[in-house]
Formats: sequence, structure tokens, C-alpha cells
Amino acid sequence: MPLRTAIAPARFLPFPPHFVSSSSLPSPTPRLKLRLTPAGERAVRSGHPWIFAESIREQNRDGQSGELAVIYTRESNRYLGTGFYDANSPMRVRMLASTQQTTINTDWWQARLNTAVAARASLVSPATTGIRLINGESDGFPALVLDRYHNTLVLKLYSEVWLPHLDMIQALIVDSLNPDALVLRLSRNAAPAFAAADITEGIRHGQCPDVVVFLEDNLRLEAEVLKGQKTGFYLDQRENRRRFAGFTTGADVLNAFSFSGGFSLQAARGGARSVTDIDISRHALAAGDRNFALNQDNRTVANTQRHSIQADAFQWLANPQHSFDAAVIDPPSLARRESDRASAIAAYHKLAITASRHVRGGGLLLCSSCSAHVSADEFFNAVRRALPDARELWTSTHAPDHPAAFPEAAYLKAIALRLASVGRFRNR
Repeated sequence: MPLRTAIAPARFLPFPPHFVSSSSLPSPTPRLKLRLTPAGERAVRSGHPWIFAESIREQNRDGQSGELAVIYTRESNRYLGTGFYDANSPMRVRMLASTQQTTINTDWWQARLNTAVAARASLVSPATTGIRLINGESDGFPALVLDRYHNTLVLKLYSEVWLPHLDMIQALIVDSLNPDALVLRLSRNAAPAFAAADITEGIRHGQCPDVVVFLEDNLRLEAEVLKGQKTGFYLDQRENRRRFAGFTTGADVLNAFSFSGGFSLQAARGGARSVTDIDISRHALAAGDRNFALNQDNRTVANTQRHSIQADAFQWLANPQHSFDAAVIDPPSLARRESDRASAIAAYHKLAITASRHVRGGGLLLCSSCSAHVSADEFFNAVRRALPDARELWTSTHAPDHPAAFPEAAYLKAIALRLASVGRFRNR
């Protein structure tokens, strides 16, 4: 609970009468008003979406998660911004508006939804029906993600601030997008608050199976919308899968940390001779089997030999017993917190070296990272130092439907290298 500081009401400017919340707090409850430290004020003015608890210098009362907190400047009592108060998170305020007083109501959220969907209109086609429609703070929806799989929508909430507004946002999504089904997913930290209100994960509108089939470049893929990781599939690697497939004609391909085989399936579409999936999860490998089975009417996919190996990919890569023409290395996050950053950079460096030993001379190596605490430059340079004789083909960051509007949101990066026939580390 934040430290409460007694504040004389007269010190605050009156709350703007036209500023409306979608919260259902009783009217006698005084508006939650905050003042910040100088560093906190600078963060709001710079457009940062979070105010941390230690940046709050004064507040007039305890806040409830999901209510609007209005922030005023320390010296002049001027309006500075408004956000969702998050009582049980170190990210104590999740910003919604700053610098300009705004009416936050259903129409306001409708405009934000329209903007997010319109920005992705060119990415959706009959051949690709899996898309991220809302990417959290970067689209103005703090702690909220909305993914589309064919005509099923999956709403993932990462904070209890949405508990008082769930009915509103659900109705807005259903009325605007008319899905066959809307599925609610909850992060581990948000689930207890929703459970206390008798709200659990599952179908909130319409009907859908546990597994929904969608299209990526006319390839059929499964999304485990009710129980799968994240919202059911990793849509963020779509562009990297497409680009990788352009280098796989006639190739033997290694897909380490393969999950459900998205890179492998695209490689097969690109004409790979064989694909080998390595993952520690039998469930993930089985999903890869099903994804390939869904596409057996595609001749190039049907002609690709597929091998799957259940193993710890780190250990498997450390013992080079096989060689491939192309490899993709896409591990889970290696830096869960800032204190892991240095060790993660070292691990990416080592992983690039060990992975390269599985790639034949002149072959392609694609290395990817989803560690938000490791910057793109730090990751790219770790791989470059590992393979100084390789020729860099491309680097990439976030896909267009996964925008990263502030530094902490920038988690995804990938670098593709053409390995030398003989390199400094090739035969060690």
C-alpha cells in the first residue's frame, strides 16, 4: 500500500467537471489525486506509460485498482495526466492520457480501438488470418493484448486494473469486431483478483473449440486459445518466418526451441528438403506434428522430411552431431529481470557459437531474442562477436502489428548471418 500523505484539499485544483471515468465508484468518493517526484513528472511529460510507486510523493487517499488517478504538478497544481491506479503493482499508475484533459469514456476507448485496428488493416488478408489487434501500452491499452485467430479473438489481461472495466471492454470489442468467439486469458499476477470476483479464463462470447485453426501465408496453424502459451500462438515471429523461408529451398533445416514448428512449416513451404525440430516439450512437438498434418495438401510441405526430437535444446546444441544448411535459434527469454542482463548477453554469445557448429559452411543462421532486458544492439553485438567471419544478411525487431512505443516494450530482435566456409570458431 502506498504511503499516504495528508494534503489539504485546497491545494489541489478542482477536478475538471467534463472529465468522466468508466469506473463505477460511488459518487461521494473523492477523486484520487496524486503528485509525483520530479523524476516521476519528467516520466509523464516524456510519454512513459508507467508511474512506479516510488515516484508518488503525495496522494489524497488510498486507491482501488482500476479507478482513475489524476496527476497534478507539484508546484502549480496543473493537470499532468490520468491513468489507471494499480494498487497491488509496483507500476502504480498505468497512464492513459497526459498533457491534455480528456474525457475517458466508452467513446474514448472506441476511438482507440478503431485506431489500433485500422493500423493493421493492410496486414490482414484471406491468406493471413492471425494478427495482433492491440499491443498493450503501445496501442494505448495498458496491460491488454487482443489477438485474432481467424474469427476468434483472444483478450489477454495482465493487470487487475481491467476488472472494473471488463464488461465495458468486452462489449466494445464484440460490438465493433463481431467475432465468432471472444476468449478471456489472464496473466498469473492478474488471475487472483479476477477469481475473487468469480471471473476465470474461458469463452466470454460465442463458441469456439479449444484449438482454433488460422492461416499464415495460406499455411494452416493451430492456436490453443483456451490453454496455450500467451494467447495460443506466437504471432510476433511471422515476418521472420516468412523471410527465413526464402533461404530454405533444398536445405536441411534445424529449428531449435521449435515450440509448435512455425519456422519449420514456413521452411517446408519454402522448399526445405528436411526440417528437424528440437524442443523440451512433448506437447509442443505434438502441436508441430498436427500443424504439418494440416498442410499435407501443400506439395512442398508434404515432400519435406520432418524429424522431431524431445530434448533440452541448450544441451543438444552443445554436442554437434549433425549438420544443417540453415538453422533458427529462438530460445525463451534469458533475462527475466534486469539483474539477468549481463548473464543473458553472455549466454546469447555462447549460443550463437554452439549453434554455428551445426551449420555447414556457407549456411544460414538466424538467432532471435525475446528478452526485453537485453537491448537490440546488445543482442546483435553479442552474436556478431561470436561469429566475426560471418556475413550479416539482416536484422529485425518488432513486427508491424506488435509496435513497441517505449523502450521497455522492445523485446523482440533477430539477426541472420551467412556463415563463412571456414571461420574462427567453425572447427573448435
